[in-house]
Amino acid sequence: MKHQYNQLLTLTPKPFVKWAGGKRQLLPILTKYMPEKFNSYFEPFLGGGALLFHLLSENLQTKCYVSDLNSDLILSYMTIRDKVDELISSLKNHSNNYFKDSKLYYYSIRESAPKDQVEKVSRFIFLNRTCFNGLYRVNSKGLFNVPQGRYTKPNIVNRENLLAVSNTLQSRKISIKCQDFVTILNYAEKNDFIYLDPPYQPISSTSNFTSYTHCNFGYDEQKRLLSFMEELDETGCKVLLSNSKSKEVIDLFSPLCSNILEVDANRNINSDSKKRTGHSELLIKNY
Repeated sequence: MKHQYNQLLTLTPKPFVKWAGGKRQLLPILTKYMPEKFNSYFEPFLGGGALLFHLLSENLQTKCYVSDLNSDLILSYMTIRDKVDELISSLKNHSNNYFKDSKLYYYSIRESAPKDQVEKVSRFIFLNRTCFNGLYRVNSKGLFNVPQGRYTKPNIVNRENLLAVSNTLQSRKISIKCQDFVTILNYAEKNDFIYLDPPYQPISSTSNFTSYTHCNFGYDEQKRLLSFMEELDETGCKVLLSNSKSKEVIDLFSPLCSNILEVDANRNINSDSKKRTGHSELLIKNY
């Protein structure tokens, strides 16, 4: 049993949640355009953490400062790090109950509000695994309001990956915080690498998925992001930004970063599967 457990810990960790705009499919492109050398790594819009887990699988000694303003998400990272066995046990309970009556159980859990840390995170992951397309969306009161997804056998308890993620996050070189992105200006230094993957500027009214917290990330926030990048640039940081291929983004960021690359990307949260392909987005970097 111990040998089997050790084998699980050697697996490459992957994002434990589905996340709108997740970057697993773009990892080959992101790694191609990353700086060859840098000191610390910062990611203030952490989301599913695909690039973080990739970097750590390559070098667990990388010093990382990661954060997100979504408190449920950050609590999930911390709970997987500190209480993964309890979390797995709770998710197994959700899984058993879900397959007895999926619709009834899904909506009963969606309406619940557990106070216990493990149960709160277990609910978050359960809903992410069983809701429509893994879309995280909240209303103005901060309440999760996504309907049930159409899954036959959702993988609610991915024990192997949870253990791999927990093992990776044990590193003392990883700082995980719930905070606004501008906070990292207090400790980012010259030659640090900052990857920015904010909620994208919408390219149409139907693509406006920015409600990851009760505060939407609109055009004013994009302008605040530009000011933030300008300060990082003056500090001597290496900054890579992902964003939508929109006129607003190009007009806003091109004066600071003339190095703008167009990349192909699928939209995994579109309700019409035929519209999840054939899209482009931008990589903007200052190096």
